[in-house]
Amino acid sequence: MGIQDFVAESLHLLFGAFATFCAILLWSRTRDMAWTFVIVGTIISYAGIMYGTLATFGIIDEAAFALRGVPVVRIALADLPPLFLGIGFVIAVSRRRAP
Repeated sequence: MGIQDFVAESLHLLFGAFATFCAILLWSRTRDMAWTFVIVGTIISYAGIMYGTLATFGIIDEAAFALRGVPVVRIALADLPPLFLGIGFVIAVSRRRAP
């Protein structure tokens, strides 16, 4: 891993940690269902960043979490954040449209 990759990975971790910290702060102040889904999506996104970083450095063996050769954890951590964000947006939009 070169210095460029290390800096890129470090910045990804730093900005992801900042977004997750802010999401947790917001979670303690709001009980709105739409925001809750956005916050959970952000937290799962950071879990994906952490998992990818640990796998890159060889700390986690992705093969141990594979099901018949399919990296289930990596797929879940990549696909769940947009799903939760989308659900949150749908809840927010449906609430705004209702008279």
